Amino acid sequence: MSIVWKIIRIIGLYVASFFVCVIIASITLDGLPDALEALFALLAPIAFIRWYEKRRATKISERKSFTDNLVSLDSEEQQLRQHSAYQTLQNNAELVRVGQRGRAELETAANRMAVEKLARQSRSNQFPDQHSQTERPNRMPPARSQGWVPKGQSVTIAGRTIDGMVYVGKPPRIGSPYYGDSCRAYIDPSLSVARVGSDKNGDHMPYWPGYSSIPAVCRATYLDWLAGDRQDGTINPGYMFLFFYGLERRFLVEQPSEEERREIVTEVVRLKSLFSENYSAQRYLGEFVDLARIAAMGKVSLDDPALKQAILENRSWDVPFSLKFALGGIIANGNALDAEWMHLWLMCHPERRMRTPAERCGEEFKALFKLKFEALYPDGLKVRTPRKLLKIEYRAASSEFNCSVSPATGDGGDVAIPDVTDLRSPVQKAQKIADEVMDELDKFSRYLGRNPEGRGTIEAQALLPAELWSMFPSSELEELKDWARELVAAGGLVPALDVISRLEGETPEKLGKRNLTGAADALARIGFGMAPDPRFSLRGPKIDEPVVIFELGEPVEQLEDVSPAYRTELLELALATFVAHADSKIVEAESRALREKIDAVSGLTELERKRLHANLEWYLDVPPDMSWLRSKLKDADAEHHLALRAAVVTIAHADGAIQSDEVASIEKIYKALGIDAGLVYADLHAGDVPDGPVRLKAAEAEAPGEQIPDEPKAKAGSLDAARIAAIRNDTERVSSVLGEIFSTDEDVDDQATAAHALPSSMAGLDPKHALMVQQIIQREHWTDEEFDEIAGKQGLMPSGALEVVNEWAFDKFDEALLDEYDGYDVSPDIADTLRAEMAKGD
Repeated sequence: MSIVWKIIRIIGLYVASFFVCVIIASITLDGLPDALEALFALLAPIAFIRWYEKRRATKISERKSFTDNLVSLDSEEQQLRQHSAYQTLQNNAELVRVGQRGRAELETAANRMAVEKLARQSRSNQFPDQHSQTERPNRMPPARSQGWVPKGQSVTIAGRTIDGMVYVGKPPRIGSPYYGDSCRAYIDPSLSVARVGSDKNGDHMPYWPGYSSIPAVCRATYLDWLAGDRQDGTINPGYMFLFFYGLERRFLVEQPSEEERREIVTEVVRLKSLFSENYSAQRYLGEFVDLARIAAMGKVSLDDPALKQAILENRSWDVPFSLKFALGGIIANGNALDAEWMHLWLMCHPERRMRTPAERCGEEFKALFKLKFEALYPDGLKVRTPRKLLKIEYRAASSEFNCSVSPATGDGGDVAIPDVTDLRSPVQKAQKIADEVMDELDKFSRYLGRNPEGRGTIEAQALLPAELWSMFPSSELEELKDWARELVAAGGLVPALDVISRLEGETPEKLGKRNLTGAADALARIGFGMAPDPRFSLRGPKIDEPVVIFELGEPVEQLEDVSPAYRTELLELALATFVAHADSKIVEAESRALREKIDAVSGLTELERKRLHANLEWYLDVPPDMSWLRSKLKDADAEHHLALRAAVVTIAHADGAIQSDEVASIEKIYKALGIDAGLVYADLHAGDVPDGPVRLKAAEAEAPGEQIPDEPKAKAGSLDAARIAAIRNDTERVSSVLGEIFSTDEDVDDQATAAHALPSSMAGLDPKHALMVQQIIQREHWTDEEFDEIAGKQGLMPSGALEVVNEWAFDKFDEALLDEYDGYDVSPDIADTLRAEMAKGD
């Protein structure tokens, strides 16, 4: 059969050569007779085919002879390896080696030629050229000139001493003894090396460098880097890869001892950290470490935190090999995945959706993820076993060999490991938990974005979910708790400005609702309350007024809304303390009656009762003013007047005597309610308020000389308990109106009856401020005069309008709309958002 193919090959070559010769003859031999041209076209192909077949036969013969020699030299090769200083080990159970090793016969021949060449050089170097840019260093002795130099054994090349972990000698061919490429990692001492390594940037380095193929200046740079213990991370990564090629070949192809393998892995991990900014280094070195870790999995506990941290740090574009191995091994053994492994799987999965909080607050994210996962899956998450088995393909960074690993688990290593790559359900469940965690950490993350060094501060801790406080303690927060305890022990009263300054770290020029609610929330999270809280009081404190700090009993993550009973009682307390302050002093009987009044109210939670007591202490220290009480009472309609009259009459009788100043105060309240002031005397005389309308007798002149006593000693009011309950039921029916009273911000004008509807994008603003905002967002900057003019057109004070608008912006966007600096700068993000919403038809 081979003869047939030979005939076909010869005929094909002859036909092709004949046509080529005809073309050549017609062009170059055009002046000769046609017979000579025809003779050339016929004979030239015959000569070419004869030459080609002879050359082909010679190559086949040489190749056959070389193969025969390899077989006959096997025993001699094994003997030489036993005496080699750098013996190599093999392990065909796991890794399939790719690439050819240098044979002993080629090594000996190469060494002999190098020695002869070196001898010629030494004769020619008796008179060296002083301007030479390269040098050929002395070769190592033949016994040490070929193979791996382990760590701790130094070798000197071109005047540079290297502390092992390199291949030295004539590089073997990879792929073919004659036509393959030289092994990249081998340092060939016979090659020229520049005196100075000046190519740190790698301008002359190819993408896949090999020591034998790079220029002399690159070899010098590489040897300098090796001699410097490989510590320079600013050098071109190509030099590091040239060194790494040798490490991966030694580890995966030659299978060294366990101790040497650990040394190699340690060095690769160090290099990975040294070149942390280089993507290629992270990818290739990471994959190698992954494969090395899999080989050691049988000796490493899966619960080792160092293992999990190493996997997390090694994540890239796909799930790491070692993580696939660990997850598959857990599933194969029938165990459930715990929170740490699920967190690791999610963080390394290519389809994860991680927002800024997960990256910026990594430790907090992991801790909260674990808490929520364990709440949902207290026994871990059971995952179905995939049918596909894990098989790992490793392609060497040098591209000189590939490895294929099919790992197993179990005591006897007989349990195949499933491949978790295509599983989606567990990752989706973990992603759902992660989304919830990121939402809860969002405000904390935003704060750290504005204050990178703010972790552990009071403000940051207040934004951290309460479940994490014990895991991430704050020394500032502990100091704040001690400060609050001391205040409570001293009575609780403290200037409002001191509280804000303590919590925010600076003293504000103005005291707004945002400052107060932020302070109340921060204190609630450490188990303390503040009264008045603008959300649960008739008004907030002014900048020169105090607040009351009190104990809540336990930390409160989020303050809930209060009940109608609380709202009713707080308004009654405000009116009662207004009357009690009328004579400029509050006697013990009055304060005791007010406290007992709070304790007697039904339908309150313990937290609401504590808050009412704190508000009472504030009312006793800061007397309610009729000017702001009048604005609150004007919204109460006639149906609710009865309950308020009853509350006022009750406190007037509390101390057993009704003073004229108290009567005057009650008259003011009745007038604010729109009630005839003449009813005051009737209500006080009766001691309670009748259910129905009261018919008054027309006034008549009294006999001369008859006077009202200065201090009538009235009997302490003894109101019927059932009657009081009925009155209280009447007050609870008005909770909706009282809710409106509470929700009214004293800094914002009531514009509920505006003639036109507001866009939804302006929700939370009254019409005047909304119109002002709509105009402001049309430009990026306004001067002081322009801003004053805009506010004036809406009938607003500039300073008050600025505070209202910025508080609204903080509530909605978590940042101020206007920045007061050399005029007023408008936040571009908020302005763009509002304009976009208005453009949609809002």
